[in-house]
Amino acid sequence: MSLKIVVLAKQVPDTRNVGKDAMTAEGTVNRAALPAIFNPEDLNALEQALRIKEQNPGTTVGLLTMGPPRAGEIIREGLYRGADTGWLLTDRLFAGADTLATSYALATAIKKIGDVDLVIGGRQAIDGDTAQVGPQVAQKLGLNQVTYAEEILKIENGKATIRRMIDGGVEVVEAPLPLVVTVNGSAAECRPQNAKLVMKYKYAACPLEVAEDDNRKALREERPYLNLIQWSVADVDGDPSQCGMSGSPTKVKEVQSIAFQAKESKTLTGADADIDGLIKELLNDKIIG
Repeated sequence: MSLKIVVLAKQVPDTRNVGKDAMTAEGTVNRAALPAIFNPEDLNALEQALRIKEQNPGTTVGLLTMGPPRAGEIIREGLYRGADTGWLLTDRLFAGADTLATSYALATAIKKIGDVDLVIGGRQAIDGDTAQVGPQVAQKLGLNQVTYAEEILKIENGKATIRRMIDGGVEVVEAPLPLVVTVNGSAAECRPQNAKLVMKYKYAACPLEVAEDDNRKALREERPYLNLIQWSVADVDGDPSQCGMSGSPTKVKEVQSIAFQAKESKTLTGADADIDGLIKELLNDKIIG
């Protein structure tokens, strides 16, 4: 069966390189001060979508992301790996969104895309670690959801069979389409970029990325598939009061880079006495027991 799949993807600041300029005065992340990367678990989600596409001829995979114009880069990265299209939500009214406002914007865009069979996203983004957006999108769309997925095993007869990780083990569940699935970082890694697809899509861009005198403008007119879809709040019939900072009750107080350092170290040999002493020390300190 052919499916219409939307992958929720986010361009995130590399939180491994947090510096003193990581926060703005308004308490939001200063994304301009940090390197931008494809959210790791969203790449795991993309791989699951591409595997389903291979198993089901006629299936299409599109990436949906929200951010400034430079976020179009992760749509290109998805195209390089085998996605078919992408949509960029970009508007000043989207800026400063928390999970509530983000899920609202994504849900309105999915409604505009229409007839979506499967929405797949990473479990969480590394710049927030909340794991809330996927479930909130499902709730706003009134769709079933499966979280903590390790692998989408198959889709048959309008149902998806999914292996998911839970506390204490693994379970296999079956859920009817349309469906929202969030994928763990322990799922299969995303395939590398394909050289032929890189050559085909390297000049793909959304309108705000291309200046009037940009050489890509003429090329995009000649090759329509290079035009990435760009939507504003008005384009998706969104309510401005529910978008961006206006629709965000959550405020970030501070972002820190914390590095744990050992204050003391101890060298152990394989001798029974050393091992016995270590176990007693861990028991006494209530680290194990």
